[in-house]
Amino acid sequence: MEIGQSPSVGPTSVAPPTQTTSKISSDFETFLRMLTVQMQNQDPLNPVDSSDYAVQLATFSGVEQAVRTNDLLTALTAQMNSSGLAEMAAWVGKEARAVAPAYFDGTPITLSPNPALIADRAEVVVRDRSGAEVQRFDVPVSAEPVEWAGVGPGGYPFSNGMYSFEVISSSNGEVIMQDAVEVYSTVTEVRAQGGQTMLILRGGAAVASSQVSALRDPAA
Repeated sequence: MEIGQSPSVGPTSVAPPTQTTSKISSDFETFLRMLTVQMQNQDPLNPVDSSDYAVQLATFSGVEQAVRTNDLLTALTAQMNSSGLAEMAAWVGKEARAVAPAYFDGTPITLSPNPALIADRAEVVVRDRSGAEVQRFDVPVSAEPVEWAGVGPGGYPFSNGMYSFEVISSSNGEVIMQDAVEVYSTVTEVRAQGGQTMLILRGGAAVASSQVSALRDPAA
């Protein structure tokens, strides 16, 4: 198990954006040279008003400051993401509850179906990696977690692999809600990706840390 980061960012410091700063400085010098040539070659009978020069200088200065501000914000964001990864290092090895496919290897998987409160019947549908239904069973109409043993009607366990779960709530024989089921899966990696912190779960499923509703120690 490891804690990864994409793209790679140093844990305690962020390199200053020297390349962008150098480019700004170069562009500003070019702008001043162009402005000087403009002043030297203007029509002496119809010179450019000094206020126009001031507007040009102010406009370029504003753009320069905006670019510098963006660079600073980018550096701060990268540093915050790096700090977030360090703080979430303790999540590796824990079991996180979220809506995501779970890896089955013969060990029961804890499900949190959470059917509709007004339902009089609830059943969980199990699907394999391809999306095909492999099992369907009734569960209590409550928010209590249930264990899926991964055993078929003949008493034989299902093959190892990824499985997803859906709860169907019914009332008076009519379906009133279908919803994905949250499951507990072991966190194997924490990764910065697309501006957010992602958890890689056992089996390779990825879920945003903000989508995790519970965290617990693995069963002994």
